[in-house]
This record gives sequence, C-alpha cells and structure tokens, in this order.
Amino acid sequence: MAEPLGELNFDGLVGPTHNFAGLSPGNLASTHNREAPSNPRAAALQGLDKMAHVRSLGVAQAVLPPQLRPHLPTLRRLGFRGSDEQMLAAAATAERTLLRRVSSASSMWVANAATVAPSSDTRDGRLHLVTANLNSMLHRSLEADFTTRLLKRLFADEHRFAVHDALPGSEALSDEGAANHTRLCGASGGVHLFGWGRSANQSPSRLPARQSLEASRAVARLLDLPDERVVFAQQDPVGIDGGAFHSDVLLVGNRNFLMLHERALLEHEAVLQQLEDRLGEPLQVVLAKETELPLSVAVSCYPFNSQVLSVPSLNGETMVIVAPKDAEENALTLQFLQRVTREVDAVSRIDFLELRQSMRNGGGPACLRLRVPTTATERGALQGRVLLDETLDRELRAWVNRHYRDQLEPRDLADPLLIREVLVALDELTALLRLGSVYEFQTSGECGRMAP
Repeated sequence: MAEPLGELNFDGLVGPTHNFAGLSPGNLASTHNREAPSNPRAAALQGLDKMAHVRSLGVAQAVLPPQLRPHLPTLRRLGFRGSDEQMLAAAATAERTLLRRVSSASSMWVANAATVAPSSDTRDGRLHLVTANLNSMLHRSLEADFTTRLLKRLFADEHRFAVHDALPGSEALSDEGAANHTRLCGASGGVHLFGWGRSANQSPSRLPARQSLEASRAVARLLDLPDERVVFAQQDPVGIDGGAFHSDVLLVGNRNFLMLHERALLEHEAVLQQLEDRLGEPLQVVLAKETELPLSVAVSCYPFNSQVLSVPSLNGETMVIVAPKDAEENALTLQFLQRVTREVDAVSRIDFLELRQSMRNGGGPACLRLRVPTTATERGALQGRVLLDETLDRELRAWVNRHYRDQLEPRDLADPLLIREVLVALDELTALLRLGSVYEFQTSGECGRMAP
C-alpha cells in the first residue's frame, strides 16, 4: 500500500532588509507603499507567528532561510569595485533603484521559489521540484541560483527527490513558481492547475502578465506529470490589470475544494469542468462574482491568498482557512469567507492572522509558503534542521530579536552597518538550521570584504 501524503508547508523567513521599495509593477500594494518605513523585526516575527499557528493545527511546518541581501556579487558583476561599503555607496549614488533591487527581501514569498509535484503524482514516483526563474523582474531573478542550491541541500536524496534547475532566463519562459500553480486531489489522484498570463502569441493585459504558457508547459514536463494530471488555464487579463499578478491572488484550492473570483481565469466554467473530468468527481466550488466582491477589494484584502489546510479532527480530517487579518476587517471579504464555511461542510473555520508587514508589499499567507506534499518517509529524509518545533521556534525568535532592526527605510540600504549585520545574522542562522556553508560569502570570500 502506498504511503499516504501529508501536508508540509515551507515558509520563508523574512530577511533583515525587508523594505518597501515599490519594485513590482502590477502589485498594487507594493506600488502604493513605496518609500514607507518598514519593520523587519515585526515582519519576521509575524511570519513566525503564522508558522507556529499552522503547526498548532497539526500540520507539518518547515522554514527556509532568507537570501543574502544586499546581493554584493551582483554589484560586482555589474562593475562596482572596492570594499562592500564602497560598492554600496557607489550604487546608492549612481543607481539608487539598482541598490534597492539587489537589497530586496522578496525571497520571503516562497510560493515563488519553485513548483512542486508529490511522488504520488509523478511517473517515476519521486517528489519533483522545479526552481522558478522569476525572470519577469530583476530583483526576483536574482533568487534562482540560491534557491536551487538550497533545495538541493535539503532534498539531497536523489532516490526520493528530483530538484530541477530553473528554466532558461528568457521572457518567453518566464516562470513564477507555485504562485501560478494549484494542486487538487480527487478519486483519480492529484490534478495540477497551471495559471498563465501570456504566451508567444498574446499578451493581452495592460499590467505585466508574468507567467508564460510556454514556461508552464515546460515545468509540467520537468515535474514528470502525465498529461491527464495537468490543466492549463489563462488568467483573466481584467484580473491581472486589477492587480492579480499571480493566479493565487484570486484563486486557492485544496483536495477537491476550490474558491476563486470570477476574474481569476478566462472561461472559468470550462476550466472547472475540465478539472472535474480530470479529478473523476465533482469539485466543491465557491465563486465570488464582482457584484458580491469587487475585484479591487479582493486584491486589497487577499481572501483568496489564504492557506486552505487539511487538518486532523475528531472525524478524521477537516479544512481550516488561514486568512490575513485584512480580510476580516473588510465587511465584504468577511461575508464572502463566511459564505464559504456555510456552503462547504469540509471547511470548519477561518483563522485570521496579522501579516500586515507582508501584506503591505502584496503578499498574504499563501505567498509566504511553498506547499510540499510529502510522505513521512520523505520528511524523514530532509536534510538540515528546518522542521519547526517548539525549540526551533523559540531559537528563531531570539535570533530575529538579536539581529533585526525595528525600522528600515529604502535609504538605509546603503548603510554600511546593515551589511555587517546581515552577514553576521545569516552566518549564525546556517549553524542554527544545520545547513552548512550554503551562502556564497561563507565559501568564496566574494562577500564580506569590508573596509578596515
């Protein structure tokens, strides 16, 4: 008998340079909050609060470290010279936006890190992960190399896991990871819904359509998924122009349950029928129409960027929706989520969490996690100390409080003390998580060349 899959969520630790630089056109929250002061310490602790809450529900929870930012190797590749302080000062003077890009803490949204297919769905019976190239924006494209290195460190057992490099970095193959991917599960097994925004033949939206159809098809092939387990669906251009830059802004699913906004996908009725055909059973669908929940409200409050979790209960299993506090504070989104609990018996409740630091940059609960369905044996094969328990949670909170600032403005990214703080913090974190020398500055000496 096949070993059952269990829920495992990897969340990204918010990095010490968390700031509001407004680097993402099409992400309305990011644009709106540009130049505002941020609180990296609060952001990291809010993220840990969410991880602890998910774990308290009986769901396995793991953590991924932040990437090195400012990313000094990129500045060197772009011709900046001298000590770290000299490079930062030169970049701040000559190309302020570039400094902001190499300092972005966007790796916290690990829904964009990769796309995942569990071993139960793949032809070769291994769990597959494809690193996202995030090619649509420079500050995010810098993440792929470290993400691949980290995933290969954690999922090192090649008999059980296959970690694939990111697709070639081209506009035609722009891949945004699991933020444009949803796995549903029915009588015939898992079915994978890939949302895409543009193709070689059409780019219909005014704001950037990040995911390409060609990339989605390539990722599905690399995941070793049979054709009958895959559905490709175009994002609604009206939704993209309204701020739904990823499909998970307006759509979330779990098991055979799906809730979505009518502007999430083009021809959504046909897509839902195709999913049902693949699943071999009816979908439980809750659709929000524009008259009930305007697109602008859905994008600002992120009810669809919630996590829908299968959790143990007295009757075997139930579903809990973990939603941002913003969705509770708006009457329309609250009423919609309450309708979900009334209409779907399997959804027992909604838990609202404070994630305002992430939300102000356009990332809700679903953005902060990479869902990796695993068996108990696969979880036992993970390398490093990344599975969250009470002790690790306590140590991570102490680490954040030691190393993170409680206020950061974009202009502070040129502060030479900040890079010192980051290098010390990340070096300590790798020891805490037992990851070894995973950062470039720990192995090559390329970073950390500080002036006396």
